[in-house]
Amino acid sequence: MKKLLGGLALVALTGLFPLSAQAETSNHSTNGIVEFEGEYEKEIYDPENPGTIVDPGESPSTDGPLRIDFVPTLNFGRNKITKSERLFSANAQLFHGDTPARGNFVQVSDYRGTGAGWTLQVRQEEQFTNNQTLNHQLKGAVLSFDSSWTNSVRPQASGPTVKKEVIRIENIGATYTLAEAGKDKGEGTWAINFGASSENTNGMANTLSPSLDAEGNQVLDPTFDNKPVSKNSAVTLSVPTEIMIDPVPYTTVLTWTLSELP
Repeated sequence: MKKLLGGLALVALTGLFPLSAQAETSNHSTNGIVEFEGEYEKEIYDPENPGTIVDPGESPSTDGPLRIDFVPTLNFGRNKITKSERLFSANAQLFHGDTPARGNFVQVSDYRGTGAGWTLQVRQEEQFTNNQTLNHQLKGAVLSFDSSWTNSVRPQASGPTVKKEVIRIENIGATYTLAEAGKDKGEGTWAINFGASSENTNGMANTLSPSLDAEGNQVLDPTFDNKPVSKNSAVTLSVPTEIMIDPVPYTTVLTWTLSELP
């Protein structure tokens, strides 16, 4: 019995302490830390080729990780006064350098890293006005945005949603939503486009056409190295036929607002 018990004890000890284990081993874990400061550099990108940096000239913008990088200056050009056909298209967006004309666009960036979402809105502060003339206001004139779409180097499925119907600013001072990014949407940089050129590869219909003067000549823009001006039918201004128009420039103010979702 003693030999048998001793044999069992030996087997048990061999199982607990293998002969190959000559020394104890231990594992230790440490942490790696990297910290960043600053923010992504503000660049404006071609709304139809979002990997390409472009120069659309000066524009108001905001700062911070959630910001508006660029908003268009809507110029409807010089137009003949008529009693009918009072629907005027905005000039398409031009750029310094080799980039051709594009539809008008707003560029939004969200680098908060929270995925909280955002809303882009616009408000017309006053009617088109010129206080230095007799008929000083284009009463009933309506600014409209159509053919909305978004573009980014990021997947389209992660982008904001835009209104598919025409956005008509019929109430001066009211706020209209142009795009909305829900939870985990709209991160990175996105172009909110109104219209597109014939060169776009996103399946959007062309809304640009040459801008011609009264003699049928192509209008050139000296601000952009005398590039030809195009009209964008996706952004229009309609003026009622009964309203008197004077041969002067009329202006308005648009406020673009980018808000965090609650």
